[in-house]
Amino acid sequence: MRILIIGGVAGGASAATRARRLNEEAKITMVEQGPYVSYANCGLPYYVGGQINDPQDLLLETTESLWDRFHIDAQVNTRAVDVDLAHHQARISNIFEESQIVEFDRLILAPGASPVIPPIAGLERPDVFMLRTVPNALNLRQYLDSRSHIQHVTVIGAGFIGMEMAEVLHSRGYKVTVVDKAPHILPVFDPDVARYIEHRLSDLGIEQVLGTAVSRINGIFGHPTITLDSQRQIKTDAVVVGLGVRPSLKLAQQMGLKLGSTGAIWVDPSMKTSHPLVYAAGDAVEKRDLVTGLPRWWPLAGIANKEGRVAGTNAAGGSQTFPGALGTAIVRISPYYLAMTGLTETAARQNGIAHQILYTVRGHHAGYYPGAEDLFTKVVYDPSSGHLLGAQIAGQEGVDKRIDIFATAIQGHMTMESLESLDLAYAPPVGSAKDPVIITAMAAVNHQSGLVSTINPSELAEWIAADNNQPLILDVRDQDEVSETGMIPQARWIPLNTLREHLPSLPKESPIVLYCRSGHRSYIAARILRQHAFPQVFNLNGGITAWQQQQMPRLTKA
Repeated sequence: MRILIIGGVAGGASAATRARRLNEEAKITMVEQGPYVSYANCGLPYYVGGQINDPQDLLLETTESLWDRFHIDAQVNTRAVDVDLAHHQARISNIFEESQIVEFDRLILAPGASPVIPPIAGLERPDVFMLRTVPNALNLRQYLDSRSHIQHVTVIGAGFIGMEMAEVLHSRGYKVTVVDKAPHILPVFDPDVARYIEHRLSDLGIEQVLGTAVSRINGIFGHPTITLDSQRQIKTDAVVVGLGVRPSLKLAQQMGLKLGSTGAIWVDPSMKTSHPLVYAAGDAVEKRDLVTGLPRWWPLAGIANKEGRVAGTNAAGGSQTFPGALGTAIVRISPYYLAMTGLTETAARQNGIAHQILYTVRGHHAGYYPGAEDLFTKVVYDPSSGHLLGAQIAGQEGVDKRIDIFATAIQGHMTMESLESLDLAYAPPVGSAKDPVIITAMAAVNHQSGLVSTINPSELAEWIAADNNQPLILDVRDQDEVSETGMIPQARWIPLNTLREHLPSLPKESPIVLYCRSGHRSYIAARILRQHAFPQVFNLNGGITAWQQQQMPRLTKA
C-alpha cells in the first residue's frame, strides 16, 4: 500500500499518523509546500503577542519526529506539480526545482486554505503583514520587537484572525484600530451577540471602524497612512491584514475533482472525493452541517483533524465516516470571549428554518460568591419540537464550558426540556445550582408551555416606531438600576415588589410589555399579571441587556 498525502498541518498530518497506526506496512509519503510540516496556526497570534515565547512550541511535528516515530517520509518546501490519476503518479518539486515522481495507491489531499488578499494598493509594503504561516508570525514579531517607534497598529479584518490579532497587539501596549467593511465585528455571529462585546472594546483601547473598506495604503515606510472608502484616513505605524481564508483548490481543479456548492472540494462521509482513489481533508474540503444537513465550509482546526483521521483510516484500508460538524468556535478578546455552535438566527432566517430565539443573562458562578460575571446567552431552537438548533455566548468567564454543553446537546438531538434536566457540576466558585445552561432551558420550556409570551427587542423597537396600538411598557427593576442606565422610551417604572399594589391602575385592555435587566424578574411580573386576568402580557426577551445590543439602543432618563 502506497499512500501519498499532499499537504501537512492539521488534516494532512492527522491523516498520515492515523494511516500508520492502522497499517504498519504501508509506504506513506507526505509533502508540504511550506517549511514546517505540522504547526499550530491557531497559536500564531499568541506568538506575535508574546504569550508563546519560543516558536519551536508551535511545531507539532517535524520531518524528523514523523520519521523516527511513524516512519513517514515527510518532505517540506515541496509541492505537488501535477497528478496523473490514470497512472497513479504525482510529480513533486522542491524549492531547488528538483523533481521526482511518487507512485501511489491512495492519495489524500490536504492543501488547506489560503489567506484572502484584497485588491488594496500598498499591500506589498514591508510594514504591512499577513498572518497565516510560521514565517509570517516570525516576520511580524521581529518587526514589532525591533522598532521602538510603534505605538499604533491597524488591523484590517474583524473576523477571528483580525480580532485575535487586535487582542494580542493591545496586550503588547499598542493602540489598535480594527477596520472591516462588515457592519459589526465577527460577522459569523449574530449582530446582537457581537455587539455585546463590540460596545465594550472601546473601553479597552481597541477602536473599531466598521462598514467601510480600505482603498489604499501609502505614506513613508514605518508610518503608513490607510485611506478608507469613506475617505477617512488612519495614520498608523504598522498594518496587519487578517481577512480570513478561502479553500486552496488549484490541484483539485487540475485533477478534475468535483467541487461542492460552497466552492470547496466535495467529499462523501468517508472523505472520498469524486475520484475513487482520492480522499481529501481539512480546510479545502466542504463539510456537512449537522443541524440542516446542508453543505457548509468551516476552516476550523478541530474539524480538519477529525477529517484527517477519517481520511487516513480509509486510505489505509479501514472503514470510518465523518458525520459532519456544527461550526463550534470560540474567540478571546481579553477579557471577553465569544463562542458559537450550530445555527445562528441569521442562518435560520436565510435557510427558511422555523425557529425561536431566547436570551438569558446569568452569572458564570453563584451570585453570592465574589466575582460572578454575566454570560449573555442566545439560543435558537425549534418552536414545535423544542430541539436546540444553535447557541451563542458572550462573557468573561465560563463561556467555553457552556458552549461545549450546547454543542453536545445539539449533536445529541436534545430538546430544551431534556436540557432542563441535565445534572451539571456545581460549586460556588465555578457554577450555580441552576447553571446558565439550565436557566436557559427552563426559560425556553416556560415559553413553550405557554407560561409566558415573549417579545424580542427588535420587535418591540418596531412596535414603538409604528406608533400604532402602543403597548404599556413597564420597567420592574430597582430604583438604583433605573437611575444608572435609564429606561426604554415611553416606559413606566413600577418595581416588581410593588407591582401587585399597582394592579388597579393598569389597563387590562392594553398590551403590556415588561422588562428588567435580564428577563427573569419581568417573567415573575408577567406571571403575576397573567394570573390577575391581564390578557396581553409580554416579557421582553433578554431584558434591557438584550435591548442595548440593538444597532442604536435608545434609553431615556428615569
